[in-house]
Amino acid sequence: MMKKWILGILTLLVMAGGAFWLSLNEEQRGVLANMPTDRDVLFWPEDTRNAAFRALDAFPALAEARVIEAGEATYPLPDGEPLDLAGFDLDAFMQSQNAAAVVVVHEGKVVLERYGLDFDADGKWTSFSVAKSLTSTLVGAALADGYIDSLDDPVSKYLPDMRGSAYDDVTIRQLLTMSSGVKWSEDYSDPASDVAVFAEHESTEEDVDSLVDYMRQLPREAEPGTRWQYNTGETNLIGVLVREATGKNLADYLSEKVWAPFGMEQDATWLLSNSGSEISGCCIQASTRDMARFGLFAMGGGMAGGERVVPEGWFEEATTPTFETGRFGRGYAYQWWTYPGGAYAASGLFGQGIFVDPARDLVIATNSNWRQSTGNDGAGEERNRFYEAVQAAVDARRGVEGARVGEPAEPMVR
Repeated sequence: MMKKWILGILTLLVMAGGAFWLSLNEEQRGVLANMPTDRDVLFWPEDTRNAAFRALDAFPALAEARVIEAGEATYPLPDGEPLDLAGFDLDAFMQSQNAAAVVVVHEGKVVLERYGLDFDADGKWTSFSVAKSLTSTLVGAALADGYIDSLDDPVSKYLPDMRGSAYDDVTIRQLLTMSSGVKWSEDYSDPASDVAVFAEHESTEEDVDSLVDYMRQLPREAEPGTRWQYNTGETNLIGVLVREATGKNLADYLSEKVWAPFGMEQDATWLLSNSGSEISGCCIQASTRDMARFGLFAMGGGMAGGERVVPEGWFEEATTPTFETGRFGRGYAYQWWTYPGGAYAASGLFGQGIFVDPARDLVIATNSNWRQSTGNDGAGEERNRFYEAVQAAVDARRGVEGARVGEPAEPMVR
């Protein structure tokens, strides 16, 4: 995908001036004014990321995208009584996080909403790995629809091109929990790591998806199901599997099952790989309010338009921790990060997130441009403290104490 940035720059430079410029909206002009000079988003300057994260889908020459269509009716998010965060300095938090948006929904009402970086409620911000949790949900939908028979089926049942590879006896459940045992490097600082190069791989065999071709060449390093290792390639493989099982593009399937019937307010988009399929480990452009609505959909057990989208109990299973991660005190489940007290979250690079706390009837959606992509410079822990401050404020309002972020987690269920 990133190779297209260079082509995009050249294309845009030769486009005729005034009329074209006037046809662009503010976000598109921001991208043009801050065009990246290399292919790797991890090394773009902060101003370039500020502009690009809100408009990655704006220019087909830069990145192809497929629309996730919203429906006619919108799920309401009425205003509620503003939440009192007591001594928590929200202004300082927004500045420190380089935050574009924070939306807090308690008992179905918006109790806190704040924007920064000249972003607003109408804008769409890229999700990065928040998309992983949406991709996981499509597995649940495919299971409910009968396209997938069992999570314990081998990957190769649905992706026959994986036969004979290290993934031949890996199950869908092991893909969901990132416990395949296949060797993978997710080192964002290494331009030669798997996560840095797999998206630009071109298949060595005609009619074989480029991602499948890359992943089937990786060696086995541990027995499936015995260890956790973060692996964006495997989430993308899940997306290809869902596409093959259902015969539907992921954007269309997400629209059909969730986006339209649940009542998302705006169309979203999903960026495409060089093979023309959605990058299922990344890159959904959506409004922050609609990401909060997705949190409400998950917290409600997966009902949309009066219909059950996923099997009964799916989200309880999908958010029960299977492995400890050592990252900000979180566990990992089916592409969801888990917290004490039954809370769970979708999380993406640079500070994107959907935090869901069913015990408090609470959803927090955040979009940011962290200055260090993984948040290991303190931004991740700071966001945890914000989650905890919101939990404390809700507890004060309802007069009931509950488990909070930062407390000891439940034992992992392996």
